[in-house]
Amino acid sequence: MMTIISLILLVSLLPHLTFTARVNVGIVNGREAKPHSRPYMVSVQKDKEHICGGFLISDRFVMTAAHCRKNAPVVTVVLGAHDLRKENSVRFTVDSYHQHPIRQSNLFNNDADVFGLQLEKNVQLNNNIKWISIPAEEGDIEAGSVCSIAGWGLLETKGKRSDHLMETNVTVMNNKKCESKWGKEDFSASQMMCVYGDGGSCEGDSGGPLVCGDTAIGVTSFGDPDLCNSPELPEVYTKISAYIPWIKNIIGNVN
Repeated sequence: MMTIISLILLVSLLPHLTFTARVNVGIVNGREAKPHSRPYMVSVQKDKEHICGGFLISDRFVMTAAHCRKNAPVVTVVLGAHDLRKENSVRFTVDSYHQHPIRQSNLFNNDADVFGLQLEKNVQLNNNIKWISIPAEEGDIEAGSVCSIAGWGLLETKGKRSDHLMETNVTVMNNKKCESKWGKEDFSASQMMCVYGDGGSCEGDSGGPLVCGDTAIGVTSFGDPDLCNSPELPEVYTKISAYIPWIKNIIGNVN
């Protein structure tokens, strides 16, 4: 009799157990994005292997994180992808690399972790390839705002990478709270911002955009070196609005 009751209980719990197992996937605890719902997303690659995210901000300019180039002096970018294993995307070579002057003099800290990739030619825009807006002027996003991130990075700390684009929602953290977590040496409120949530970024998601509404607000920069989506150390993003003059200058120089 007890065996029968145990079996009935197990059968009744199976759907819930399956659901729990499936939830723990994604960028970290995320979900698979609807194919091509984020047409600005870029896979930055070394030797045709994904190393970082990026995003298209004009018809010839990709933004990513500066630290992504540390181990990859030469990269290509893939646009219009959802599943990186498929060949229905477009690959571009990079014509020139643009590093912020602050980063050039401070290569080993987190300042100005933003990098511009000028493509070999203008991108042919279509339903799968579109650029995303960036802020028009400097300013902060209100703490508590719900935004989103996406990428092809690891699904969990030291885990497997996703071939499909994953996404999750995150919440913008108060700058003072973030500074108290990271300390003034690692976090600069004038250049950075923090987010938190049930899901978060992991290795391979660096360089991707933090999107609030329909605007790219931040660039995925760094987090806890030992644990993706750490509950103690929030993820840090380079604040794009802090670099608007520099971005406009290099985009304006594209022929």
